[in-house]
Amino acid sequence: MSTNAELGEFLRSRRARLQPDEAGLPTYGGWRRVPGLRREELAQLAGVSAGYYTRLEQGQSPNASDAVLDAVARALRLDEAERAHLYSLARPKPKTRRRTVKPERVRPGVRLMIESFGDVPALVMGHFLDVLAWNPMAHALLAGHLDFDAPNRPYDRPNICRMMFLDPHTRELYDDWPRKARSTVADLRLIAGQHPGAPALSNLIGELTLGSAEFAKLWAAHTVGDCGGTTRTYHHPTVGTLALMTEFMTFPNDEGQRVAVFNAEPGSPSASALRLLADLTATTTPAAGTGLTVRN
Repeated sequence: MSTNAELGEFLRSRRARLQPDEAGLPTYGGWRRVPGLRREELAQLAGVSAGYYTRLEQGQSPNASDAVLDAVARALRLDEAERAHLYSLARPKPKTRRRTVKPERVRPGVRLMIESFGDVPALVMGHFLDVLAWNPMAHALLAGHLDFDAPNRPYDRPNICRMMFLDPHTRELYDDWPRKARSTVADLRLIAGQHPGAPALSNLIGELTLGSAEFAKLWAAHTVGDCGGTTRTYHHPTVGTLALMTEFMTFPNDEGQRVAVFNAEPGSPSASALRLLADLTATTTPAAGTGLTVRN
């Protein structure tokens, strides 16, 4: 889908969720042809002409000013992530000559860092949510059923979104799977706005749309959100229930790559479960880069 079409669908989806009475507009009763605000009503709130807003929604105003985009964002009550997505769609990066895309790699220093976390699960995610590296604890927590060495195979890497919708183990792992699924799709939608037309991303979205009706429905909703720090409950098949806080780190030299770190509240039952998982993992530690298991 073109960036212009994405912009139109995003704006229409945001209009549809905002009711006239919520925006302080008269409704006059009766039946309305569209859910939420009409184009002319949104234009009125944003202080632009109905014709100009229509052209913007149709992708025919590539030079919209900051003032106009800010006004539309305020009228639609966009949050910070949605506002950033609006700017990405309204001002896509200029197309460059397509080059052969090299597989993403993790800098050695970043790999050493997550390995040094020891009993704290940590992993590195790529631009499009591929798992580029994980330490033994993150592997044991999230995907012990997968080959530990899989992130080292560029064309066979685990992908967080693919696991979420196509891997039954991942579905069973999360206590509130629907919430996590919505968050993952919202994050992927934000990423898509930043990388319009990227073949790897288009292939991933196509695969998930065909393979999961739940993904297709969430994707069509155009929900946008940044995966910030949060606490989630996991039902691990070996150590039971854990409530873990997830924090994300980004690095200036690795644009688009993120490190996710999982911690338990000190002294909590979840901390005890995490220590048990560490003990079990220590007896069958995968040897990085070999696919073999080292028994201590």
